[in-house]
Amino acid sequence: MTDFSPVHAELVDRVPLGPDSRIEEEVVNYDHDGAPLEGFLVHDAAVPGPKPTIVLVHDWHGLGDYPKARAHMLARLGYLVFCADVYGKGRRFEKQEDCEAEAGKYYGDLPLLRARVGAAYDWVVLDPRTDNARIAVIGYCFGGSAALEFARTGAPLAATVSFHGGLISHEPADVDKITGPLLILTGGADPVVPDEAVVKFQEEMRTREDLDWTITTYAGAPHAFTLPGLPVYREKADRRSWRAMLDLFGETLGG
Repeated sequence: MTDFSPVHAELVDRVPLGPDSRIEEEVVNYDHDGAPLEGFLVHDAAVPGPKPTIVLVHDWHGLGDYPKARAHMLARLGYLVFCADVYGKGRRFEKQEDCEAEAGKYYGDLPLLRARVGAAYDWVVLDPRTDNARIAVIGYCFGGSAALEFARTGAPLAATVSFHGGLISHEPADVDKITGPLLILTGGADPVVPDEAVVKFQEEMRTREDLDWTITTYAGAPHAFTLPGLPVYREKADRRSWRAMLDLFGETLGG
């Protein structure tokens, strides 16, 4: 099992572990067009399957302990969680300039970004433990942007959730293929996603009258407000946004 740091262990323990739970982890080697990727899967083996499944996309540091901690929290609630690896096996970054450069490769090539999330999605739909009628995609920061981009592919998703992700608007609008509701959770003091970006994104969503979308803005929350142990962390916004996601999952995934 992952040996989490105290700050991430505290995060995981916000979700009580059931008395009969058997949380299991797997490192998953898969690929996209020959590029080796290393995902991370976690679930409660005591919960019978097929299970509602969540593809979770990491922040711009890569697939490190933070997304794995969130995956454990969801696994304790009965979901099968697959952490996608967008960057590639072993490609994890700490310095801001390195993170910015790596994430920029994908922001500059949105079809590649969608395809990397799609590789994780394709893996889970072939896993017999997955309930293919109940798959959601979520992401944090860079991963939130990636989740919203993947939703535009038309993959049959039960829900898509972005936590403080960048809001990429498309001209002309590119919303016709989206399935399932979108939940966008953003900070009211986020310089990466200013008010004008939110408005522009909303305007694109409104081009399709039947599209189910919600944008919730948390007062005073900066970018990356759910990442514990950092100066930008805002506990109230973190807890409220987590609850908003679970409420949506209660409608769309069950579990």
